[in-house]
Amino acid sequence: MSQLDWQKSSFSGDQANCVEIRTGAAGLVELRESDDGGIVLPANPAAFADLLNAIKTGELDHHA
Repeated sequence: MSQLDWQKSSFSGDQANCVEIRTGAAGLVELRESDDGGIVLPANPAAFADLLNAIKTGELDHHA
C-alpha cells in the first residue's frame, strides 16, 4: 500500500460513507471517513490490529 493511496473495504462497494485506510508517515496506519477526508486518525499498527480484532470478535457491538 502506497503512502498516498487510500483504500476501503471491497464490501463497501460504491457507497460514499465508509472508513478508508492507508500507510502513513513513520509506518503509522491512518484512518479517515470517506465523506470527511480532512480528519485523519493515525494509529500504530499494533493498536490498529487490536481494533480490527475487537470489531471481528464483536467486542464493540454493545456500542451500536
